[in-house]
Amino acid sequence: MRYLYIKILLIIISCNNKVEPILPYYNTANFEPIFIKDQNIVENKIDHKISDFKFFNQDNEEITESDISGKIHVANFIFTSCINICPSMTENMKIINNNFKNNPKVMILSYSVMPWIDDTNKLKKFKDFNKIKSSNWHFLTGKKDEIYSLARNSYFVEEELGFNRDSSDFLHTEHFILVDQNKRLRGIYNGTLKLEAKQVIDDINLLLEYENWDNI
Repeated sequence: MRYLYIKILLIIISCNNKVEPILPYYNTANFEPIFIKDQNIVENKIDHKISDFKFFNQDNEEITESDISGKIHVANFIFTSCINICPSMTENMKIINNNFKNNPKVMILSYSVMPWIDDTNKLKKFKDFNKIKSSNWHFLTGKKDEIYSLARNSYFVEEELGFNRDSSDFLHTEHFILVDQNKRLRGIYNGTLKLEAKQVIDDINLLLEYENWDNI
């Protein structure tokens, strides 16, 4: 599979000679990077955001789009019985989680792509089995068509396919998606690679560092 995550940080030299790295925005399913410094331009040009949603986590708590508002989050799509890419994805997400588990400004959302099997009880057992104690990492379940629609139309996790796959087709992807405080896409990564997980950490730190700046 061709990965379109681009690890290029545009470097802008400001008038005080401070180096300011900027993460790209992604506005379409082909993940073409868009580098913008001026937030006024962002508001006019970057119209894609994570859509409204409502699912339940491993503790049977309702999680909606309001829970991610104003927070950075990383999303991935798994199922508890997966024995190929999911275990490595979970281990690499743990690396990310260990860096931000005490930071209320960062969340992790792991959506089940087999919600008809992965109910809240099974997700609770999965989280406990993997010794994940962070309250900021939610394993989510709900209606299949709603999860698949959110994955493909909001997170663009199958970016090579865009919107062409039918919602009934099984969803299986190794991608981690980074979303900023304004629900805009800022990064796509191969979740099976430890190096990519470390890149996610760097990019989250960048968003946190510049969250009150115009140039994130």
